[in-house]
Amino acid sequence: MSMIESEVQTLVTQLKRKTWVDLTHSFGPESPHFPEFQPAKFKTIATHADGYYVKQYTFPGQYGTHIDPPVHFYKDEERYVEDLQLKDLVLPLVVIDCSEKTEANPDYSLTVEDIKNWEKKNGSIPEGAFVALRTDWGRRWPSQVKFENKDTKGQNHYPGWSLEALKYIYEVRHATANGHETFDTDAAVNQQNGLIGEYYVLSHGHYQVELLDNLDRVPSTGAVVFISVAKPENAPGFPVRVFAVFDESKNKENTKAIK
Repeated sequence: MSMIESEVQTLVTQLKRKTWVDLTHSFGPESPHFPEFQPAKFKTIATHADGYYVKQYTFPGQYGTHIDPPVHFYKDEERYVEDLQLKDLVLPLVVIDCSEKTEANPDYSLTVEDIKNWEKKNGSIPEGAFVALRTDWGRRWPSQVKFENKDTKGQNHYPGWSLEALKYIYEVRHATANGHETFDTDAAVNQQNGLIGEYYVLSHGHYQVELLDNLDRVPSTGAVVFISVAKPENAPGFPVRVFAVFDESKNKENTKAIK
């Protein structure tokens, strides 16, 4: 065995001793989805009686926990899912907890002040990080009604990022990507002029992951996020399997691990 192979194998062994947490929702035809999309369809097309078990899946690319590459919103940035660099899918994970404010106000948008207050406690967001916004909205899964949180006039109410907060993590802290637990980057009540925050992220060459889960089970810092995704041709989005790996000793928020 070569020295390089030995080092890689040692790294894998060390990683397997860490705490692993799945940040991905299981999804199916009844799962929450962006209101403009049709529900997914799962159809069995062969059973064990045929000699093998196969299902056919029909769903939009932006379904379940999914990734949005730049081309999803920005036609001049022709970077599809398959164009994302593998090394950019393994990043230091930062989790900014805004759950108390969003519980009190479901229309809340993360502010620069919120981030700076987080940094006073946890240190500066590292360059190249994946910055996740924790709102605990993922606990509303698997209810479409609870995710949309409509009022009597049909207006959705769920939290998001402010444009200023996104500019801060990308232009000041030089993050690589961001993620959240809701359908959209922008809070629902702030979408009268379109998804301005999401357009900013994707038009500046970044990607994002939506409908994350279990952000309450990982530490604010010290974890690494892994984003695993298939490689369909010219895909402007696709479901992903996202998970975090970290030292339990660094998890100061009394999280529970998935072993």
